Amino acid sequence: IPPCGRDIATTPRDRRPSRRREIGGVFQDFRLIANLTAHQNVALPLRIAGKAEAEIHEHVAELLRWVGLGPFVDHYPPALSGGQQQRIAIATALVNEPEVLLLDEPLGALDLQLRQEMQLELKRMQQRLGITFIFVTHHQEEALTMSDIIVVMRGGFIQQIGTPKDVYDEPKSAFVANFIGESNIIRGTMVKDLLVNFCG
Repeated sequence: IPPCGRDIATTPRDRRPSRRREIGGVFQDFRLIANLTAHQNVALPLRIAGKAEAEIHEHVAELLRWVGLGPFVDHYPPALSGGQQQRIAIATALVNEPEVLLLDEPLGALDLQLRQEMQLELKRMQQRLGITFIFVTHHQEEALTMSDIIVVMRGGFIQQIGTPKDVYDEPKSAFVANFIGESNIIRGTMVKDLLVNFCG
């Protein structure tokens, strides 16, 4: 895990091509190649990087078993469920062992039940891997369920950073309060800590 505070976007090492940077990405549309098997999709980044075939085969087979797709290594994406396709996308993003995994609304295309199952599965994966997941979502329940730290943004600007409990219990603005949950907003004046004057 990289030390906190290290800028991974501007280090000399990250002047390499994006495929060689220590950042993985998973997107809403999964971006799988339909005419490649699950194994071939996951192996592709390693082949591009010039790894030896024996190393590729062993590493990819282990990773697919780890994400629960061991029996499906020779299946093509169109023959698999949405959750299975997402697992291929995750395995593909993890195959180069990134330090940070960016997930850009990866559950948006899934139905409600599968979405809820995958929320828990992704959380378990993150804990097993011990790497940083940056999870972008517009879904409040998803943010509260999955996050250790929430960053609420509006128009490209940070509105609040905190634990799910902090952001839910003590929103810093009406926007954050409305975004995180249903709220009754009453105009008032804070006299001091724990003392508010409103409605006279």
